[in-house]
Parts: sequence; C-alpha cells; structure tokens
Amino acid sequence: MKTITIRWKRLVDREDRTCPRCGITGETVQSAVGKLKKSLAELGIEVILKTEALNFPMFSHDPLQSNRIWVGEKPLEDWIGADVGQSPCCGVCADSECRTLIIGGNTFEEIPERLIIQAGLLAAAELFADGPPQETHQENNH
Repeated sequence: MKTITIRWKRLVDREDRTCPRCGITGETVQSAVGKLKKSLAELGIEVILKTEALNFPMFSHDPLQSNRIWVGEKPLEDWIGADVGQSPCCGVCADSECRTLIIGGNTFEEIPERLIIQAGLLAAAELFADGPPQETHQENNH
C-alpha cells in the first residue's frame, strides 16, 4: 500500500493551548485527512496525519514554522502554488507575525480544507505517476 503523510506543525504552550488560527487549521486538517483517507483507500493509498508541537524557543526563532503543513515531502504551498505571508497573530502567539498562505489574491490565516484536499489529491496523482506505465491492449481489426 502506498502512503501519504500529512504533517502539521503549530505552537503549543505549557497548557497544550494554541492560537485561534492554529486551532481552526487543526480542525480543518483533521477533516481533510478524514476525507482523503476515505477517498484514497479505494486506490490503495493510506493517508497518515502527524502533528508536531513547537515550543516557545523554536517559535521565537522562526514563527513562520507554526501552522505549517507538509503533504508528503513537500510544503502545502508548493503543491497548490501559494506564497507564504505573515500577519499579526493573537492568543498564545501574542502579536507575533505568524504564517499565512496567499493564493489567487486571497490571504488565509487559517488553512481551508479544500486547499489541503487539493494538495493531497495532487500527491496521490504523483504516486501513480511514479509507477511503471500500465500495459495497454489494443485490438487489431484486420
């Protein structure tokens, strides 16, 4: 069975809390992974979700690592042609400049489910492209 791992990283404080944008993204990541698991199981592809917590020292060093998603070995933005931006956050992040995604003139602080699903489907298609070409059978009508 082929596998796609979706990895999501976010800042978590000592009480296991995160900011609102990461909280919402966490819900959409779980929902998207659930839908991808159902859809891709028929094709023999297992979808695995791994979540990673950033602590404050790691976050302070690079706030744009929080709320980051990888699909397979590529960042989400690479799959969907998005740019990474930043905007002031809140909650446990205080007023840090946290990660956003910019695509089609829209800026997203919370990552929409449809973008995660789109990246997952592109990753699945790439898994099939890696295999040997399927044999084709043509009939001769002589």
